[in-house]
Amino acid sequence: MFKKNRPAFTLIEILIAITLLSIVLIGLYGVLDTQRRSVDIIKKNLDKSIDNDRVIMVLYNDILSSDGNITLKKGERDTLCIESTRNSLYELGVAKVCWLVLKEDDTLVRIEGNGYRLPLGLEDNVEIDRVLKGVRVFDITRSKSNILAVIQEANKEPYSFLLQGIKAPPKPKPKKKKIKKREDNRSKIPVKNTGGMF
Repeated sequence: MFKKNRPAFTLIEILIAITLLSIVLIGLYGVLDTQRRSVDIIKKNLDKSIDNDRVIMVLYNDILSSDGNITLKKGERDTLCIESTRNSLYELGVAKVCWLVLKEDDTLVRIEGNGYRLPLGLEDNVEIDRVLKGVRVFDITRSKSNILAVIQEANKEPYSFLLQGIKAPPKPKPKKKKIKKREDNRSKIPVKNTGGMF
């Protein structure tokens, strides 16, 4: 009862198997690394898109929650000031909000506070948020009761929305001045001129 000799793997066969396995694993690692980078790029673009959508929604809600008292300053890039809005990011009951693009770096900013004027002074207590960089177009157009907003970043498609039914508040009627007649209750004493001094 003799056992048959089984041929074993030779050293060369083992080295060839390890080399082939290494080539396959390197290829798989390359594919997985490419997919991981693609997922990271997609996530960054999605996050940026969500941030841009948030910016548009904040601007939309600022206008929608306003009393209609909106000031537009037209120029290369418009300036929008909403005198009174209930859409406050800083828990103000009613806030004044201005949207404008800084000339130096084309950054869209949102300024929130109360009782301030542009340009801002040192004593103004406001919150300034830089919301978008590289803004090429910031255009706000108002008709009687409609507001059209267009925002475009460099090398991107523009964002736009139209709000309808935003009417300016009625102008207050000038108050009539009441003229009060003063009556002097003192009795009038007749004075006789005697021609002398005092």
